[in-house]
Amino acid sequence: MTGGATSDGSRAFHLVTLALVISIAALIGLNYSVMKGALDHTTPLALAALRTSVGGPVLLAFALLRRERFPRTRDQWLAIWWISLTITTISSGTLVLGVSRVSAGLAGMLSATMPLFTAVIAVWVLRERPNRIGALGIGVGFVGASVLALPAFDSGNTLAGVGFLLIATVMWAIGGVLNKRLPAALEVSPVMLVAMQIMMSCVCLHLAVPVFEDWSDTDFVPGLLWPLVYAGVPALAVSFALFATVLRRAPAIQASVAAYLTPVFGVTFGWLIRDERFGVLELLGGALVVIGVLTLSFSGMRRSPPPAPAESPEVRTAAV
Repeated sequence: MTGGATSDGSRAFHLVTLALVISIAALIGLNYSVMKGALDHTTPLALAALRTSVGGPVLLAFALLRRERFPRTRDQWLAIWWISLTITTISSGTLVLGVSRVSAGLAGMLSATMPLFTAVIAVWVLRERPNRIGALGIGVGFVGASVLALPAFDSGNTLAGVGFLLIATVMWAIGGVLNKRLPAALEVSPVMLVAMQIMMSCVCLHLAVPVFEDWSDTDFVPGLLWPLVYAGVPALAVSFALFATVLRRAPAIQASVAAYLTPVFGVTFGWLIRDERFGVLELLGGALVVIGVLTLSFSGMRRSPPPAPAESPEVRTAAV
């Protein structure tokens, strides 16, 4: 009975985690189409800054309504700063810069490589290692994401856009690992942690806009405001808070599989909203992505044991 109850509990745990991952992917996948529309009225860094201006205060107000406490120690503030710098400052800024320069399909493929970078970093920093089934899931998911984005190569893309998106992907992976690597970050609730990191990014990105762009290029019209609300609240505040929650529930490699599902939703919403094409390749790629996500999500993960301390000469002599 105990074993059966434990098995049921573990299955429910995995299902909840998978539901959170799918929610994150859906929110971010829709955001590609939303940002394309918003960029008709503003510049990339300005959009990145404005979405933090909307999402940060909303999430902070929600955290305060829940009576969550602000970070209290220097280590907690430093941990949030490093996570903010990677995920919601550099990654968010370069993401919008990349999306403005490449097609949505190629952007989706590059974002889907994030689990690969996360796996490499997690193996090195967290000693997390996927088993053979998990590694197979990573491979299948990457192949599916590549197939899904093949039609994107028919349209014009810039090398700068690809570079920006790769930087965004790597920085997201680093931030995800830092969420688990920095003990002080785990002492702060996921909602408060993300609220504070978005507020820090808000300051940094607003300072960057006058240096690299011009606020006069932004038109505050309804065509910008409604996309801004979505990009700031559901796609940034909500999805990042869910991601931080998933990181508390699962290994970093498994949490990162949301990136594999993002192209599926990105292509689907692009077809529904922006009348982008949706053909056999997208269906095949989407199926492979889903299979890869399910395989990795339900695969076992193992953590390498820490190295044994070196035995001193005195201990060896005593043993003899």
